[in-house]
Amino acid sequence: MGVGGILIDTSVIFLNNNDDNDEVVPGVVYLLDKLQHSNIPTGISYPVGLSETKVSLLEKLISTHTFQRFIYNPSSMYDTITAVSSAWDNTILHLVSNCNRGLVTKSLNFGWINVVVNVDGNADGASKNPNGIFIEKLEEVPLTICELNKKLNEDNLVVGYIMKPSREKDFAKRGAFPLNPTQNGLIFLPLTFDLPIISQLKKVDVVIHKATDEISSIERSNSHDCSSKIIYTTKMLELQRCIGELPDCCVIDPFDNIFPIVDRLRIQEILLGLADVKSKSQHKIRGAYFLKVDDFEDLNWEQRLQEAKLSLPNIVKPQVACGVADAHSMAIVFEAADYMGLSVPLPAIVQEYVDHSSTLYKFYVLGEKVFYAVKNSTPNANILKKSYENNGLKPLLFDSLKSLPIDGSKKPSEIGDQSTKLKEEHLDIGLVTDAANHLRRVLDLTIFGFDVVVSHLLLLQRASPSFLFCKKNVLGYK
Repeated sequence: MGVGGILIDTSVIFLNNNDDNDEVVPGVVYLLDKLQHSNIPTGISYPVGLSETKVSLLEKLISTHTFQRFIYNPSSMYDTITAVSSAWDNTILHLVSNCNRGLVTKSLNFGWINVVVNVDGNADGASKNPNGIFIEKLEEVPLTICELNKKLNEDNLVVGYIMKPSREKDFAKRGAFPLNPTQNGLIFLPLTFDLPIISQLKKVDVVIHKATDEISSIERSNSHDCSSKIIYTTKMLELQRCIGELPDCCVIDPFDNIFPIVDRLRIQEILLGLADVKSKSQHKIRGAYFLKVDDFEDLNWEQRLQEAKLSLPNIVKPQVACGVADAHSMAIVFEAADYMGLSVPLPAIVQEYVDHSSTLYKFYVLGEKVFYAVKNSTPNANILKKSYENNGLKPLLFDSLKSLPIDGSKKPSEIGDQSTKLKEEHLDIGLVTDAANHLRRVLDLTIFGFDVVVSHLLLLQRASPSFLFCKKNVLGYK
């Protein structure tokens, strides 16, 4: 049980509530985005007679964020308060500004908690009224909610998280970061650099992060002592410094442990250890054959590929897997001669290309739990060969974050439906789980992911399926 509802008064949305100026208070967009998927019923209230310009913007915000609407008449505020109290159970948070208290006076009789935002910067005016919690910025609201929920049950665990907005939004849409306690007593707090980070860390029990979102650059070297090779942004360095000042702060995962997943060569070397994985499965699992390249002008390509057990076509990727602009600039190469002048950042990793019928299994590891989802992927080599020919016999260049080479003769839905029905029954979950547990121990990571593909050739032969999976790189079993 937690906060039952949040009512946002229009006075904290607009900088000036006395005219048609629809300029919003700093932090409004941030707050509304956080509340949209907070698992807490949220509404916006505004008085009768508000200008059409402001009403239009408010209605747009209400519609976009799927909030509720409450319109009140100053002469009959009790009706609105009663309506809100009837709509939501438990504790109601009433968010108002120190300039316009909205329903504050009447709401006190209903047990609401008023959170007063110092919109105009007049701290003296705010502090004179003791009826509520006072905050300086809208960015403090999620922290305030977490503190209230923690007080309701001290056993609740607060998980602070930080990642780029687009990633956070994607997770939040799936209900991953509720501000109200989950059934397991977890409260998720978004950490923001718009507030002192140290004060936020003192309120959380655990920190989860996507530090790779905050990489400024990566120093390339031959050493596997990788802690010094990742150059983080100023913000991430500040987070690490503050965590260092709090010895009891639990971080998932330690920053020094993430380096292997940003280095495709290091991951490929780790995947060699899959040969030692003990499993009850009749199948075996391995990493993809690979070759590190420092210069595409090598005249002995065919010999080097043969020595690395690589047959054409190959997929070529930068060694650096993230943190730099061209980390996802890749190529599919069909002839050894095509390596000359290839437009892929060096150093690069050349991997075998395994036909997998346009189907990719994305596996996610969360502690000892392993999950997966089915995604569309690149087609088999014979189909890609047609694209190669249509491209003037030039390597197929692409950015894996933006678009992949596809089978132009089929609709994406047809590719996914056919391949999934054909192959999901051959997915050896037990073996992949054994591999996931091996990687978890070797990488010393709690949260990570990898990709799996099933060999089309072996599938058609109705033989034991062959998988290739990866975290920025490929590994497999057969």
